[in-house]
Parts: sequence; structure tokens; C-alpha cells
Amino acid sequence: MGKQSPKTRPPVSVRQENFLRAHRRHHHRIAFGRLLLLLLFLGFWETASRMAWIDSFFFSSPSGIIRYLGQMLVDGSFFTHTGITLFETITSFILVTVLSLVSATLLWYQNSLSEILEPYLVVLNALPKSALAPLLIVWLGTGSNTIIVAGISVAVFGSIISLYTGFCQVDPEMCKLIYTLGGSRKDALFKVILPSSVPLILSNMKVNIGLSLVGVIIGEFLAARRGLGYLIIYGSQVFQLNMVITSIIILCAIAMVFYKLIQSAEHYHRKKY
Repeated sequence: MGKQSPKTRPPVSVRQENFLRAHRRHHHRIAFGRLLLLLLFLGFWETASRMAWIDSFFFSSPSGIIRYLGQMLVDGSFFTHTGITLFETITSFILVTVLSLVSATLLWYQNSLSEILEPYLVVLNALPKSALAPLLIVWLGTGSNTIIVAGISVAVFGSIISLYTGFCQVDPEMCKLIYTLGGSRKDALFKVILPSSVPLILSNMKVNIGLSLVGVIIGEFLAARRGLGYLIIYGSQVFQLNMVITSIIILCAIAMVFYKLIQSAEHYHRKKY
């Protein structure tokens, strides 16, 4: 039996090549536009500060933020505070993702359970989570556990509702086909519901990472002695606005990195399937 020739990729037509080239140019223009907008904003901010159009004591400036960030890198406080906030955010995000996925699956699997718990989930999701923070401090004390729970509380209820609603909206005809062929509800879950809901799960994760970060910062405002949230509160109390704005910018960078990572996973799934 002869040796099989390796699979070769089908040739790309001229129209496809032109489309891909135009698609790449479009993305390059978008990236350039975003960078230009950021540079213009930073340039205007620095100019306004140097020309005394704004008070640099209250509004800081890009150069002042860079100097303060350099100080944080030299004395190691950047790695201490950013590392703590990162750990708490990642832990909260992972727990939110697991808890919401398991809970939404159970609600879909047991219709009676969803009918009982759905109004309570709606109420808990609508409850201002900052109102729970003093209770969490009393119950759990001050420390990372309280902050992680605060991060979970902000995101988990809305995530459960979103995933459960998405599971219920999967094409019912596909589930009927599974049942017609003798499959069980478990088969429908693992062969239809979960595979069809991967884009929804990834989209939900993009929202959850931001909400987890918000919850962690709320917790650090009230129950921390380290972390970026603590720096924001402390800096505002002693009028070190460079500390406050630098911490906020670091938080923006963290949120952007997490968002891009999940977006990359989403793009990979779209290309593969």
C-alpha cells in the first residue's frame, strides 16, 4: 500500500486573498486609531497640566504618573499591591465561573429547582453588593477571604441568571432529536446544551472578570491594608492624587489584559468551530 500524501491546504482564490488583506488593513486602521486617540488624550492632559489649565495637584499629569510608577517599581510596592489584587481577582473570577456554570446546569437539569430559586436569584442580583460588605467584615474579618467573597458576590448571581437563560434558549429541536433517538437529559446537556453555549460562556466570562475586579476593589476599600483598592482610598485620604490615578490606571491595564485573554479564547473557538 503506497504512502499517503499529506493533506494540503486548498489554494486561496484572488477574491479571498483580497478580502483577507482588506480585513488586516481594517484591523490595523482600528489599532492605529485607538493608539492615536490615546496619545492625543495623554498629550492634551500633559499640556493642560504644564500650561496650568488644570491644577496638577488635583488632576496629576502623565509625567507625574510615570514618575510615581517608577517609584513603585523601585521600592517594590507595585508588585506587592498589584500582586495581591491580581490574586484576589483571579480567585474570585475562577470561583464565579465554576459556581455559575454548575448552578446554571443544575437549574436547567431540574426545572422545579429553577422555579423555586429564580426569584431569589433575581433579588440577590439586584441587591447592592456594597450593602453586604459590612456584614462580610463582621462574619469573615478583614483579609483576603472577605475580599474574595465580595468579588464573588458582585458577579455570581447575574452570571447564573445569564447562563441559565442562555441554556434555556438553545434550539429545542436539537434536544428533541436527542430524546427521539433514545438519549437522556444528561445526553442533551453534554451533546447539545453545553457545546452550543460555549460562545455564551466565554462572553459571560468577559463580563465576570470586570465584575470580579469591581467586587475586589470594593472589598479592598473596606477591609484591606494592601492592594490597589487600599492605595486608592489611602491616597485620597492623604491627597496623594498621583497614587490614586496611578492605581486606577493599573486597574484599567489589568482589566484590559484579562479582557484580551478571554477575547483571544473566543476568537480561537470561532476559528476552530
